[in-house]
Amino acid sequence: MDRDRIVMSQRQLQRWHVMGLVEAGKITLKEAGEKIGVSYRQAKRIRKAVKLRGAKGVIHGNTGRAPINKIADTVRQEVLRLSRERYWDLNDTHFGEKLREQEEMILSRETIRKIRRAATLFPKRRRRGKKHRKRRERMAQEGWMVLWDGSPHLWFGPEQPPCCLMAAMDDATGKIIAARFFPFEGTAGYLWLLKEMITHYGIPASIYQDRHGSLHRNDDYWSLEEQLAGQQEPTQVGLALEALGIRPIFALSPQAKGRMERVFGILQDRLIAELRLAGITNVEEANLFLRRFLKDLNRKFSLAPRDSEKAWRRLPPGVDLDRIVSIRYRCVVGNDNAIRLGGLVLDIAPGPQRRAYAKEKVEVRQLLDGSWRIYHQDQLIAKHRSTALQEPIRTFKRKKDHTTATRDYTWIYRASAPPLPNP
Repeated sequence: MDRDRIVMSQRQLQRWHVMGLVEAGKITLKEAGEKIGVSYRQAKRIRKAVKLRGAKGVIHGNTGRAPINKIADTVRQEVLRLSRERYWDLNDTHFGEKLREQEEMILSRETIRKIRRAATLFPKRRRRGKKHRKRRERMAQEGWMVLWDGSPHLWFGPEQPPCCLMAAMDDATGKIIAARFFPFEGTAGYLWLLKEMITHYGIPASIYQDRHGSLHRNDDYWSLEEQLAGQQEPTQVGLALEALGIRPIFALSPQAKGRMERVFGILQDRLIAELRLAGITNVEEANLFLRRFLKDLNRKFSLAPRDSEKAWRRLPPGVDLDRIVSIRYRCVVGNDNAIRLGGLVLDIAPGPQRRAYAKEKVEVRQLLDGSWRIYHQDQLIAKHRSTALQEPIRTFKRKKDHTTATRDYTWIYRASAPPLPNP
């Protein structure tokens, strides 16, 4: 084998050829620099090196040399041995931590990854390619679409129990129009957000939301009435949206509601620090603090809509918003003219001309302040004092007779469940 043989890359061959043209007087040194993509000063250096060393002048001096920071073969072999024999089920990051903690070997994750892949030790989990997603343009008018969601988090620090911040944001402006802390993401929180935005802004045309159980029926059971109607009855929040003519739009992935996710990222970054600086460690004080905080946050981050005309609709006169944004139960009055929900008993006074309501089907509503209303044929027939607001549970009971067996879904009031704070 010829030891003087020179192996050049295509780039080095180009430089050798161009410098030959310069020496032959066919092009100038400035033109040579432009052809090989270097400055005039660098072209002069290359020409000088070629004159002194010939073809070797276009080859970098470190070519063929081992890097000064190259991992020793003994270290490489030890990494592979430990990877195969002791830490075979660890991913690259976890394996690096064990090398540092247990084996006193400090190597970067990228170095470990290269060593393992070169030895055909594949990753614990293969990464899928990113799915193509298209950015959705914001709505042109304020009030055309609202996004809402809940974010369970350690909002008051790791020493305090977690809670859920529920918030609603206008899509056109990015302005947070309602927000409040709740023990968990649920029906009461979404109904409170709905009432708050309608009271201060109006009725939006649509609401973009995920498939949380409070917003979307995620079961596959249909009652006989639902089968006859051809659609499942909505959730409590869905009933309120339907009554107000608000179109619900359900996201199929977290990325679809990315704007809301980014807002919660900003809140987790800024709000937690502000709460700590203010010495707030409970929900009641935090909800009072939110009003001032959100006003300042909207001033910094909200945008101007493309169309100045607003799409909010006014609540029609005569519409009872308290009844709409409440929790509904369908019940049958007992023989003693009382309704029983869990351990709660609601008495119904005699109607006009001492009318009794025994065995009648009625609609029972618990308002967000905890008070109760009972409706019969859309007429208010009774009111009751406030009790602890409970999260309703959807369940089913089986009806049986001689020929059929169907499942009838009902909302169950759990008087023994932990109460929700009064919104």
